[in-house]
Amino acid sequence: MANTSSTNENQFDRVIRLLEEQLAHSNQQNQELSKKLDHSLKQNEALTQQLRHLTKLLYGSKTEKSRYNAPEGQASLFDDDPSFRESEHTEEQSQQTISYTVVRPTKKKKRNDSLRDDIEVEAIHYHPENTQCDCCQGHRIESGSTIVREEAEFIPAKMKKIQHIEHAYECKNCKGDSFQKAQIKRGKAPQPAIQRSIASPSVLAKVIYDKFAQYLPLYRQVKEWDRYGLNTNDKNLSNWVIRASHDWLLPIYERMKDLMMNKSLLHIDETYGQILHRSDGKSGQTNAYNWVSRSVPCQGPPITLFHSALSRARSVLEGFIEGFSGTIICDGYSAYGKLEGVTFANCWAHVRRYWLKADSKNGRIGVSFCDDLYRLERKFKHLSPSKRRKKRQKYSKPIVDKFLEWVETSPFYGKNALAKAAEYTLNRANGLRAFLNDGRVEIDNNPAENAIRPNVVGRKNWLFSVSEAFAKTNAICLSIAETAKSNGVDFYEYLMKLLTDLPNLGIHQNPEILDQYMPWSKMIQAECGQKLK
Repeated sequence: MANTSSTNENQFDRVIRLLEEQLAHSNQQNQELSKKLDHSLKQNEALTQQLRHLTKLLYGSKTEKSRYNAPEGQASLFDDDPSFRESEHTEEQSQQTISYTVVRPTKKKKRNDSLRDDIEVEAIHYHPENTQCDCCQGHRIESGSTIVREEAEFIPAKMKKIQHIEHAYECKNCKGDSFQKAQIKRGKAPQPAIQRSIASPSVLAKVIYDKFAQYLPLYRQVKEWDRYGLNTNDKNLSNWVIRASHDWLLPIYERMKDLMMNKSLLHIDETYGQILHRSDGKSGQTNAYNWVSRSVPCQGPPITLFHSALSRARSVLEGFIEGFSGTIICDGYSAYGKLEGVTFANCWAHVRRYWLKADSKNGRIGVSFCDDLYRLERKFKHLSPSKRRKKRQKYSKPIVDKFLEWVETSPFYGKNALAKAAEYTLNRANGLRAFLNDGRVEIDNNPAENAIRPNVVGRKNWLFSVSEAFAKTNAICLSIAETAKSNGVDFYEYLMKLLTDLPNLGIHQNPEILDQYMPWSKMIQAECGQKLK
């Protein structure tokens, strides 16, 4: 009986152990399934956010603007600072109270279509064919007139052949003297922009203006020139643009670059393009890049420069800004970093864009932090750099600190849009704080992005550059076009001035002459300034 009891106990123990092993195995399987479920849920959340984002891009609003109407009951950000609410008073103003009524003049509603005031006016008068009175047969006298309508008339351009003829003069008296060489004087025609070419400065200026200001490809210009009477092709136009840019616009470009590299603040951005015939042997479908650099208004006349390159590597940036020392305002691209003598201020517009993509409650919280900073920046916009820095330290810095602390302490994990926004923000925390310590630094890189838009618009029309030479030409012409525009200079008139004057000035021997032809010089402003509408 004892053996039977012992055997039963051993079997019972084995059954217990077997059940325990099965239970442990089941628990392990449950844990693995739980992990897989968590991973699937996170993946599903990421895909759902991606689908929501793509749907919004396809069907939703394209603007990034927010409505800054404060909710009811929300206090003003400036209530604790009386300097935002009270104007300064002089001693005389504090001793008396002046009551007055402001009468606002009524503005005449402007039509959507109108002509500038300096446009030539031609009046066409209409008189009755018969001024004899039907009753008494007497002669009628004019009693008044009425302008019944005004209309714009377009006078098409016309082509004209200009022949430059040099006349030679000699002395008849000296000519008959066998002992003295005859003295001959010849009239000197001005040098052309391109030797042995039919293209005058006006034609070259028109071709360049239409391509880089009107974004009209050269092959489309051919038909227009043919209608005017100039038979040519897009290859000729391309060669004209390259030659004129290399000979006369490149010196202006290089002088502007020298001046820009002496500044201490720059906005920099880049965008892609295509070059069909590349020197590195890569396919024409491989992206090339146009880099743009723009100066800030507080450091003199605005300058915008483009630079064409086959890649967006850091070495390209180093060559582009060679000689520069100071602060660069940029996006979060990895090439912007660890350059000797250069500090980087990151763009808050890009941060806001990442949180806007995370279309969720936390995403909207991140956007609201950015909106609070932009609301302050609009208040500080017209302050001097020193005053703006003080206001930023007092009002903007607490918002930045609170925002970064919130991002760092929140559990944003995974590969969804929210986690990417958090990672992007924390990796650039130092660069995002840079604007707080320097009132000259803008909160974002929008000036560079705005400057690069013409290149993007042009890219849609031109599609690609055939060669690296023309890609460089694009960069030169776009640089001069954007710099002229930002300095209030008519690009076409400016091109006419450069291509007419520079070939006759010896600029390669006397490069200091170029300073007189910068877009902000008094002479260019007087002769090529845009007419006010």
